[in-house]
Amino acid sequence: MANTYTQLHIQFVFAVKYRKALIAPEWKDKLHKYITGIIQSHQHKMLCINSMPDHIHIFIGMRPTQSISSLMQNVKSETTKWIKEQNLCTNFAWQEGYGAFSYSRSHVPNVIRYIENQEQHHKQETFLEEYQKQLRAFEIEYDDRYIFKEPIQ
Repeated sequence: MANTYTQLHIQFVFAVKYRKALIAPEWKDKLHKYITGIIQSHQHKMLCINSMPDHIHIFIGMRPTQSISSLMQNVKSETTKWIKEQNLCTNFAWQEGYGAFSYSRSHVPNVIRYIENQEQHHKQETFLEEYQKQLRAFEIEYDDRYIFKEPIQ
């Protein structure tokens, strides 16, 4: 795209279906590397990735050559297939939907630090609390009926 100049920093947040704690510590780094490969294969730049057992944060520099929804569809479908093929988790699926939040360049270091410190952060706040707080901070209206479903007991 000649004469197209952008600076798009997007954080994606999405959950395992029913927020089940299925992302195991033994293979989460492999998952992060696989997702990084997907992101890079679409010419986007991985800035930071981290996950908890029930959800994931991905922060990228995004090129305008692909839509957000197309990228999320690729990431979610390809990782689900890969997780099953690698026999990491047979009943794995991502929950429908995702959060996508844009940041200015000046916020990039803080967002990276925030994502890197997810384990510490979630000792004080649940994923649902974190997600709803983020939606409110970005002034995004949402319907509780369509927010990520509660974990199955």
